Amino acid sequence: MKKYISKLFLLGSVLFLGVSCDSEAELTTLKAVNFPSDITVSATKLVLTEDTADDQVLLVSWPEVTFPIEAPVSYAIQFDLIGDTSGANAWAKAKRVEAGSDVLSKSFNGRDLNKIAVDLALLPNVEGKLVVRVEATMDRKVYSNPITLTITPYEKSVVFGEIYMPGSYQGWAIETAAALTAIQKGVYQGYMTVPVGAGPGFKLNTARNWAQFYGAGETNNDLKNMSDTDFTLPGAGSYQIKVNLNTLKWSQTPYAWGIIGTATAGGWDKSTIMSYDHQTKSWKITADLVAGALKFRLNDAWTINYGPADPGTNTINLDNSNAYTIGEAGKYEVTFTINEVDPASTGYPATATCTIVKK
Repeated sequence: MKKYISKLFLLGSVLFLGVSCDSEAELTTLKAVNFPSDITVSATKLVLTEDTADDQVLLVSWPEVTFPIEAPVSYAIQFDLIGDTSGANAWAKAKRVEAGSDVLSKSFNGRDLNKIAVDLALLPNVEGKLVVRVEATMDRKVYSNPITLTITPYEKSVVFGEIYMPGSYQGWAIETAAALTAIQKGVYQGYMTVPVGAGPGFKLNTARNWAQFYGAGETNNDLKNMSDTDFTLPGAGSYQIKVNLNTLKWSQTPYAWGIIGTATAGGWDKSTIMSYDHQTKSWKITADLVAGALKFRLNDAWTINYGPADPGTNTINLDNSNAYTIGEAGKYEVTFTINEVDPASTGYPATATCTIVKK
């Protein structure tokens, strides 16, 4: 009887292994996945200029890639030099741009494409070649056939200068008004905070005097020379301000650095927002802290954050997971200083500085 049972057990094991091997044959990783057709681009020859930096200059489109399982497919675009797309290290130096899940196109403005070209060592004002391909990812990565682009990048002009932003937020004193720094020819950008209770109005002056200024034109976002009508902001809060004297337009975006961590009122869930001191060009807050951790992040999100690689210094590092340790509860003055003149174009700097002082 025991012998019979043993034979049944052996037979069952063999059948189980057989089924297992057969199931293994159905694994999706063994099924071929490919782009069903070639990708397309809106242009294969591009001459980039500063004047068209904000314009859409390239649209990359691709067919849907079907994987054996039902799940979102993530797509990304890769750019590289032709000479770096073969051999053992093929595409290792490629510039990769996320496109998103279940999307079938991605557009690039002149500024972003110019940065990619220059980063890949194409010479300014000289025609060069890049290849572009699309990456599709689910349980593995698959790639489209590449397309060759002929691109002439531009060299970004070194620009200097400021315009000024007197307003009710600081008593209309032109001498102490927030300065907006030139980031392109005729384009200025800066930061400011409207305190609670302050009015929303301001003007834009070309010097620290009232010899020439701009006020609101046909709409709040139109610049009109020597207009008596004030520009207005939505209300109290901190903003990134961008002014284009070429198009006579301005825009504002809510924008604020904050402190985050177990030492702060919001813990790890909600930033405690700082205010911008436009005279010292630093973000500041005086807050009650408890013993715990503290670091810095932008716009109450983890997309851009800084922590100290060495908590013994005042230097903080981009995307560093470390935090400062607040040893005892009390009222603290915290400052955060960063060179963020043109983050949309040049990115955020690798380091910033801070101070944390118990009052």
